[in-house]
Amino acid sequence: MKQFVNFVRKEFFHVMRDRKTLLILFGMPVAQILIFGFALTNEVKNSKLIVFDQAKDPASQEIITKIEASRYFEVERAVMNRQQMEAAFRQGKIKMAIVFPAGFHASLLHEHKAQVQVIADASDPNTANMLTNYLSAIVMDYQNALSKNLVLPYRIVPEVRMLYNPQLKGAPNFVPGVMALVLMLVCVMMTAISIVKEKETGTMEVLLVSPFKPILVIISKAVPYLILSLVNVASILLLSVFVLELPVNGSVLLLFGESILFIITCLTVGIFISVKTDSQQVAMLISLMGMLLPTVLFSGFMFPIENMPLPLQLFSNIVPAKWFYLIVKSIMIKGLGFEAIWKETLILAGITVVLGLISLKSFKIRLS
Repeated sequence: MKQFVNFVRKEFFHVMRDRKTLLILFGMPVAQILIFGFALTNEVKNSKLIVFDQAKDPASQEIITKIEASRYFEVERAVMNRQQMEAAFRQGKIKMAIVFPAGFHASLLHEHKAQVQVIADASDPNTANMLTNYLSAIVMDYQNALSKNLVLPYRIVPEVRMLYNPQLKGAPNFVPGVMALVLMLVCVMMTAISIVKEKETGTMEVLLVSPFKPILVIISKAVPYLILSLVNVASILLLSVFVLELPVNGSVLLLFGESILFIITCLTVGIFISVKTDSQQVAMLISLMGMLLPTVLFSGFMFPIENMPLPLQLFSNIVPAKWFYLIVKSIMIKGLGFEAIWKETLILAGITVVLGLISLKSFKIRLS
């Protein structure tokens, strides 16, 4: 028995000395609890809402005050016309708008009935539904408080309008997310593994001492995945249009151009992983854990990024899939042009250039 206890003690000390094991044992549960428990929630908070108040009377002001007090909305009282409001929707600056017609309070007092228009960006139907319900509940709460002890209660009727996806189909949210996920996983994992495989078997050294330039060797291994990934993009779009009945409202050429940029970004990430690793198993693990989880969690595809704590919101900015997801939604669903997505395009190009330069520098060091 004493020998057994000593053996267990030895194994215990062995585990405690291994920092990687301790990180997996204690770090991973803490990180998962914090991320899944606090950061990732389907509840929508702090969504930007614009008020178009044509009434400017006591009733509209009281409702606006209630909306401002809610934790679900960040209200912008900017005075604007309908054209400016629709431009804000197209640029993705707001998720919702509420429009009070002129004479709102007078209609309520004299007719005991008034309408208020609620406009939501339904390119993400789940978020649009939740925001509409939150806003309707706030208006209903004001209506009930106003009608207290009255024989003939007041009625405020929200007239709901869903932009971009009036039928609230799931496909407009699903297709851009799947495109980003598929391209990211296929391009990153395939590139990383194919180059590391050459290094493991020793054939990469043979290629590098050939008259061909080393950088061209790397590029030649990435080109087939670029072409095959474009076939993937075409397949997804054909299925989207002819099976899911989700047309491309914007330019198809622009969408393919942006897809090529995103694929090159993913291939660069794969090359970066392959330069930093020496075995296929490690490259595959990093590709899956380092790309799959961030793409699912921080692209905005499944969880609203604006609900996350600030550090995670900042982290999401380095996930390429987030920017591609926004680009595809803007082109496919909203039918926007390059002037609306130049910032996202520039960020993807920047990530590609930075990772490419780091990979190239690391690659030269290895050759020396």
